Amino acid sequence: MTSESLGMVEGQLRLVEYDDRWPGVFEELRGCLVRRLKHRVESVHHVGSTSVPGLAAKPILDVLVAVPDFEASLECVPLLAKLGFEYGPEDDVVDRHYFRGRRDGLRTHHLSLAEPTSRYFIDTLAFRDALRASPRLAAEYEALKARLVREHVPGAHFHHGKTDFVREALGWYRRGAKVEDLVRRAPER
Repeated sequence: MTSESLGMVEGQLRLVEYDDRWPGVFEELRGCLVRRLKHRVESVHHVGSTSVPGLAAKPILDVLVAVPDFEASLECVPLLAKLGFEYGPEDDVVDRHYFRGRRDGLRTHHLSLAEPTSRYFIDTLAFRDALRASPRLAAEYEALKARLVREHVPGAHFHHGKTDFVREALGWYRRGAKVEDLVRRAPER
């Protein structure tokens, strides 16, 4: 379920080059989740930067699991714990259940359970698809993340530092703009 290409020390923030092994690690995990969670899962998606070929990423695999009933999906907590996922009930996103995966003291996975009609689910897939469709958008997103890492922005602030970029990209996406239009125009100097 894990790969040596994944893992970050708690409190550490770094980006690594894209690793061709990440899709295979995801497929292995998807099969395991479907077998273990059975009827509690509608679909399993590889999301986040590790799901975008060529994009530098934190070496943590992000997984989005579609569940038919948000509240009933809490019955997955003990099943996911057996797979090494720790439930984070203090999460500030209201329409997902969030889990952290660990191996040998390293954070290796982020896993979210959400209904496929939830805002979180729809936005997460839309942003991933926009990054996959536009190398220019992906490059700009990577540059933003690299700047935040260079500035030593702590974890929560790293996430919030990307919010405006994601929000703007999703706004364009929802209006049916061409993917190339999703790229924010750099101010002229």
